[in-house]
Amino acid sequence: MLSPNPLARRVFGILILALAATSTGDAQRRSTFARSDSECSRSWGDRDTERVCSTRDVTIPATSLLRVDGRTNGGITVTGTSRRDVLIIAKIQTSARSEARAEELAEEIRIHTEGGKIYAEGPDTRNRESWSVSFEIEVPAESDLDLRAGNGGLSVLGVTGTLRMETQNGGIHLESVGGDVIAETTNGGVQVDLDGDRWRGKGLEAITANGGVRVNVPRDYSAHLETGTVNGSVDIDFPVMVQGRIGRRISTDLGRGGPTVRVTTTNGTVAIRRNR
Repeated sequence: MLSPNPLARRVFGILILALAATSTGDAQRRSTFARSDSECSRSWGDRDTERVCSTRDVTIPATSLLRVDGRTNGGITVTGTSRRDVLIIAKIQTSARSEARAEELAEEIRIHTEGGKIYAEGPDTRNRESWSVSFEIEVPAESDLDLRAGNGGLSVLGVTGTLRMETQNGGIHLESVGGDVIAETTNGGVQVDLDGDRWRGKGLEAITANGGVRVNVPRDYSAHLETGTVNGSVDIDFPVMVQGRIGRRISTDLGRGGPTVRVTTTNGTVAIRRNR
């Protein structure tokens, strides 16, 4: 067998390093942002009920728009990766008076993924019975998302696209996202972790009615920042230029300005922090 020439060995080495870096980046995103949410806690339970927790994995083709509905009880975490399909990890939790009944409830839960719409359906429950399904999903880094939940948090990491997010009772966490992003919660905090040197896309609007707001801004970041609260305080730990009276509403350009990043609350504090 002939040995590869030096140029071939060099090209092969570069390809291996690139693949390793991509895989490591995706793994780090999953481990630091989402993966712990899909693991079942062994200590989950109480003296009055028996509880069962399990996970199901489903892979579907990527779609132009991915819709995820957490329904009554269930949070949603979406992570952008280098994959070209969509990996869905459904975390199923059930509670009943006996372990056998809790397992029976879990077996009756169905995870639907048809047409790029993801949601769970389950059985009717009796006294002291319940079930919930939360979703951890890996998608291509450039994806359009529509995420809805009744009682559960929404988190998105590393996705650029048209993103629409709404929950009634739950926090919202956005990290390293871009595009045209609108996120809203009624009862829950909002955290936005910006990255890079500017907002890439149309802009961001994240709103909560009852909850605190925190925005972490990299150094030398450029965007138009709008933030404020009706009942609460505003705390920014770096100098900004504003026109008019400084109060509970702030509108200012960061760096060279750019698309608008608007993060506001009605009842809660606002904290804008510079990444160290």
